[in-house]
Amino acid sequence: MHTVKKRKIYVLDTSVILHNSEAISSFEDNDVAIPITVLEELDNFKQGNTTKNFEARNFIRFLDQLSGKFTLQDWIPLNGPDKGRFKVVMPAERPTVDAVRIFDDQKADHKILNAAISLQEQEPESRVILVTKDINLRLKAKSLNLPAEDFRTGTVADVDNLYKGKTLVEGVPSSLIDRIFELGKLPVSEVFPERPIDNHYFILRNGNKSTLAYFNPLEQSIERVEKAPCYGVKPRNAEQTFALHALTNPHIKLATIQGAAGTGKTLLALAGALEQRRNYRVIMIARPVVALSNKDIGFLPGDIKSKLNPYMEPLWDNLKFIKSQFKESDKQAKRIDEMVESEKIMIAPLAYIRGRSLSRVIFIVDEAQNLTPHEIKTIITRAGEGTKLIFTGDIRQIDTPYLDAQSNGLSYVIDRMQGQSLFAHVTLEKGERSELANLASELL
Repeated sequence: MHTVKKRKIYVLDTSVILHNSEAISSFEDNDVAIPITVLEELDNFKQGNTTKNFEARNFIRFLDQLSGKFTLQDWIPLNGPDKGRFKVVMPAERPTVDAVRIFDDQKADHKILNAAISLQEQEPESRVILVTKDINLRLKAKSLNLPAEDFRTGTVADVDNLYKGKTLVEGVPSSLIDRIFELGKLPVSEVFPERPIDNHYFILRNGNKSTLAYFNPLEQSIERVEKAPCYGVKPRNAEQTFALHALTNPHIKLATIQGAAGTGKTLLALAGALEQRRNYRVIMIARPVVALSNKDIGFLPGDIKSKLNPYMEPLWDNLKFIKSQFKESDKQAKRIDEMVESEKIMIAPLAYIRGRSLSRVIFIVDEAQNLTPHEIKTIITRAGEGTKLIFTGDIRQIDTPYLDAQSNGLSYVIDRMQGQSLFAHVTLEKGERSELANLASELL
């Protein structure tokens, strides 16, 4: 007997829209609805310069164009082939299951639940599913017998096997290692039977003999990677050597460095940028501002520079460490001060990047795991001629409530960009901050 597959109606909450204003186009031929409470919440987000404000404005404009001659109480066809329909839904006056009464609170989340439950009652032939980035709201929905899911578009399916950018190859013939040392490079076909991933790094080892190498896609060769310092910062292990190579390779326009606290991500990114400062107009540095108590930086006193300084202290600390590798009288130390004063090194609020074209800039985005995939895409699409982008972060240390190791922008860009000739990635796994820090990481 043939069973008819139930049509799905996905009900989106505010967190999904603020995560990606184009989310309603991600549900193929299924219908999409938003509770009217979401429109009210978006109204509160429409002013400001953060990415959330942009997403709110973008979605509101999209709805205005979509509605056209319809009212939003109608099922409106979504533009594009194989797309479903869209409408705004209202909660019933007395739904069978009343979330406001059950949770004894008139908060917006409970009104959103009531709207989805009401739609469930109005559309018994369809399967209604609440989609939200809010874990607690998903749990509340499920407790009321309402199916709920995370918004997974732009997520990495297997984050445990996320691309690491490097491979240890044991048992390489000694003669091959000697030839790479002697000649500096060999045709890839002499080293590997199959073509490796572009810009992939290798530790080629035979017993006590080893060499560091990478696959150069431009020359189709396996090239030796030398352990070279950058602006006074010396790599302490193979991974850091690979990272500095990726950061200073002029053919690589997008580099990502992933690793836990203490592995040297930010320090290496800054040192690599300073080493090649002559190739760029300016070194721009940014970190996502994860505001406290759900407040934007607007509530802080002072101009934008004053507001950002507390968030940027770790970056200044790393610059001070690089300076400390030299004597006060050395020209390298003085040059860092001069570059800061003349804004050749500058802090850039991410909100102000939108709409700009960044030409001949080396742009470091620290703590990139706190960005959404959509935000990462927005930054990368700003890259003009001669610009290099560097994203650093730890996908296991996320400070925003609606992102995780699978759905954050850093995991997303590593997963999607691997194998591209303009991209290189290195995962740092060995802590180099101090013996005490390493001990704490292992035992605590």
